Amino acid sequence: MRRLGTGIGWRPEIADAVEEMPGIDWVEAVSENLCPGHLPDSLLRLRERGVTVVPHGVSLGLGGADRPDPGRLAALAERAEVLGSPLVTEHIAFVRAGGALTASPSLEAGHLLPVPRTRDALDVLCENVRIAQDALPVPLAVENIAALVSWPDEELTEGQFLYELADRTGVRLLIDVANLHTNHVNLGQDPAEALGELPLEAIAYVHVAGGFERDGVWHDSHAHPVARPVLDILTDLASRVAPPGVLLERDENFPSGDELRDEVEAIHCAVEKGRAAATGTGAAAHTSRTGTGARSGADDAVRQRLGLAQAALLSALVAGAPVPEGFDPVRLGVQARALAGKRADVVGKVAPELPVILGARYRPAFLAYAQGCPMTGGYRRDALDFVAHVLRADPGGVDPGVRRELREWWLERSGPVPRSTRPGARLARATRRVLLRR
Repeated sequence: MRRLGTGIGWRPEIADAVEEMPGIDWVEAVSENLCPGHLPDSLLRLRERGVTVVPHGVSLGLGGADRPDPGRLAALAERAEVLGSPLVTEHIAFVRAGGALTASPSLEAGHLLPVPRTRDALDVLCENVRIAQDALPVPLAVENIAALVSWPDEELTEGQFLYELADRTGVRLLIDVANLHTNHVNLGQDPAEALGELPLEAIAYVHVAGGFERDGVWHDSHAHPVARPVLDILTDLASRVAPPGVLLERDENFPSGDELRDEVEAIHCAVEKGRAAATGTGAAAHTSRTGTGARSGADDAVRQRLGLAQAALLSALVAGAPVPEGFDPVRLGVQARALAGKRADVVGKVAPELPVILGARYRPAFLAYAQGCPMTGGYRRDALDFVAHVLRADPGGVDPGVRRELREWWLERSGPVPRSTRPGARLARATRRVLLRR
């Protein structure tokens, strides 16, 4: 596996700081936020300097019951080719459920949800990973995710699940040590035990990120400094294997460039501490594997069983359906509120005009909308549906000026193409607005 070195997640908000940061060998960018024909100037400058750029996907849903969408795979492949990336990465998660497979409404989570560690789910995941590998021009690595809830009746530990996945498919692993810490706090899973069961030679690189604890629950926020226990897990991992790359993720609440550099330096020190320990103890090397394990597929019956289970869980989280048997209702409530909050945050970024138009009313209005209106499309569709809901549901409670702004915003974006800016078209729209007020 190509050695990547020290990296940081590239985000538009910290683009200047990343460009100026010394010792950065590579960056990772969210694939869905990139347009191949209009790459940000900052990324282009980094590429010209020889900095590797890795596209990191968040919407494939490789752990879902359906086979990967060809359009999403083609988009990920295109970004890898445009960026000249040595690999692409995605998550071991499901992000949508329902639809034709289960004869139920299609639902979007808007976030990464855990896959049950069962034989059925592993068969489906392995087949989906192979489909993705065949469609991509470069190697694929998949990431373990943070979880707030655990599935009942699981058959494998996290380490065993990842080991078998790598053995059967040859896929590389993106190990997120912050997620191992999250699962330790939330689910009682021992990170050292998970590391001990992993095929460490399959690691492509490592993620490190911050979070916070509230009421005994760890939230993997990517908006807080990296906690000491996370760095300790990184040191443990580095004492077992030399990771090809280590990357700091930060998605919100961005600190100054100096603080980011300090976090990168702390990560570097944690790795060096682990390598020193490995040298002192003469840690054994791991043998490479090539994915020669069983390649059994997942038939439609297996996919349907998994699809029904995932649809039931997602319906409970976003559509107010009953909690499936075996799940903790309190923890599912925490997850449901987290999903609604993330929807509000992302819609506020996708449509930044809405928090400006609604002011302090934006977040409570969106959370009220989210309680009864599951997301069935992407975040842009969610923003349009939210505004339509506000205009329908609260005709007298919204200030007339705000209503006009919301209506204009919705009309501007709801059609297949932007509205014409020609003087005649603008005059016609102004006349219509006057008539509507009467």
